Amino acid sequence: MVSLIRQLDEVTRVAGDVERIRACCQTWVRELRLMLDEAEDYVDNFIIKVYGQTGQDQKESIAELASELENINSRVSEIMNRRPPLGASPILEEIQQFLRSRFAFDEDDEKTALASCMLNYINLPYDLKLSLLFCRAFSCYSRKNKCSLVRVLVAAGLIQEKPGELMEDKAQENIDRLVDLGMLKEDETEWDCLRVPSPYYKLSLDVMNAEDFLISTANSDSIIPPTARHVSILDADNTIPNMNSLLHSLFVSAKEGLSEASSDCLETVLYNAKRVRVLGLERTQLKSLPDEVGKLVNLRYLSVRHSKINELPESISNLRNLQTFDIYFSGYEFELSNGVLNLARLRHLKMYRPMNDGEVRVPQGISRLRNLQTLEGIYAGGGIAKELGNMTQLRSLELRRVSEDHAGELYASIMKLTGLCTLSLTVERVRLLYNSSSSLRYENSLFPCLESFSPPPLLQTLTLTGHLIEMPRMEIEFFRAGGFPKLEYLAIESQDLVEWTAIEEGALPSLKELRFSNCPKLMVLPEELQHVTTLQILHLWKVHEDLIRRLSPNGGPENYKIKHIPLVSYSGHMSSWGRWRRKPPQ
Repeated sequence: MVSLIRQLDEVTRVAGDVERIRACCQTWVRELRLMLDEAEDYVDNFIIKVYGQTGQDQKESIAELASELENINSRVSEIMNRRPPLGASPILEEIQQFLRSRFAFDEDDEKTALASCMLNYINLPYDLKLSLLFCRAFSCYSRKNKCSLVRVLVAAGLIQEKPGELMEDKAQENIDRLVDLGMLKEDETEWDCLRVPSPYYKLSLDVMNAEDFLISTANSDSIIPPTARHVSILDADNTIPNMNSLLHSLFVSAKEGLSEASSDCLETVLYNAKRVRVLGLERTQLKSLPDEVGKLVNLRYLSVRHSKINELPESISNLRNLQTFDIYFSGYEFELSNGVLNLARLRHLKMYRPMNDGEVRVPQGISRLRNLQTLEGIYAGGGIAKELGNMTQLRSLELRRVSEDHAGELYASIMKLTGLCTLSLTVERVRLLYNSSSSLRYENSLFPCLESFSPPPLLQTLTLTGHLIEMPRMEIEFFRAGGFPKLEYLAIESQDLVEWTAIEEGALPSLKELRFSNCPKLMVLPEELQHVTTLQILHLWKVHEDLIRRLSPNGGPENYKIKHIPLVSYSGHMSSWGRWRRKPPQ
């Protein structure tokens, strides 16, 4: 204990030195940041002003912008010329190296861990600091989907666009670095999910106000500071506080959906928030998009997941800067309007409706959206199969109601998408009549033949949902040694799959997660699964009870096949959810 107190005293002294160093240039940094905010606000106002202008009015606005940008550039140069001496950087680096070599931080001690976290946070580049805060703010849930966070960071303007590079890749690098630093943690039970671990979770709350972030639980006493640019309202119910016109990001969530009063408040907020770029209205159960959304010409990210929206307003075509439109789990009769074809900068379109097979029909001409990287939840028929072959920029594709009618043309188009990283195929369902009653039930039909299908070589995740008599045999067999070296996630859902035996040693060299869902007849996993050493998670959901028995670590005769996998979760017809964990080596 005495030793720990001495270490904490030393940490406090050194941390005090760090703060004094930072104080020397704090005023200069704040001045520069305010100047950049002012410039950003001016550009946002210009976009709002020039929208709809034509002829001489537009020319005058552009000339005014050029003049003001020259003025801003001169003021930034003047501030940069007053830059303080930067002796701080090597000193900070020396302090950090000293701390790491001198002290073995006890991560179980809250104060010690918090001191270590603060030093790590202080030395982060500004874009990484904001990336961490956005992960903390943009959802009311503790786990965040990595892909969603990437899209938010890009839309928020944290990633600079460079020729020949995708902003999403740079955002992914930022997230990976935060994971490497321990500031974000990959969830061990859910694919592609992140959470902010303690004490960074607590630290982020302490620094959010300084970075114009606010997280609040909506109530009548809530007051949004006039400087807040990024606001997250949790558990909104009967009211949403008024907000300033500087707002750039707004996240609103509600456990039971927004009340009618809250929906009215939201319309007022959006009427004033002309500069907003990121708008997340997840689990608010909105029945329609407020008309004001169509006036948000700066909007780049719009998520209304878990809504009851059945149609989009015509004004949706005004959102010319929109990059992400996420309407996953929308209304039962949702349809995508032709106005979406005017969204030339759209990069990610995610859809699903809780009806039939969950598919959404897209209008003909969707291939005109040359920036589109993500297209999910769409009906595979209706002529889309051929059009997909022209969308070679796609990286993520989810197709529903795949059938023999268009499978050949569809597979041929997908094989042209050489940059595709994520692919999900769900066959159409058929109605079946119960023998014992007149009630109907639905089952997925047989999967169209995959023997002539060769998924793109960069594929990282693959999901196949439908009746498979055997594991797929494709033109390029990814169960052969070295096959599909990038594949990290494989999910199979099939009522008829009984066994999986054909896999060569050295196959699936990058596989991290394997999931079998609704496979009640599955009884055999391959011997060679024991050689897939990269595998971290195995999910067995509603598989045959005998398979779970034979794989059990409690005397199961085939446990050797999976004993190297750190986490195995399972559920059968008789068993409840359970987990087997392999203890790490001592």
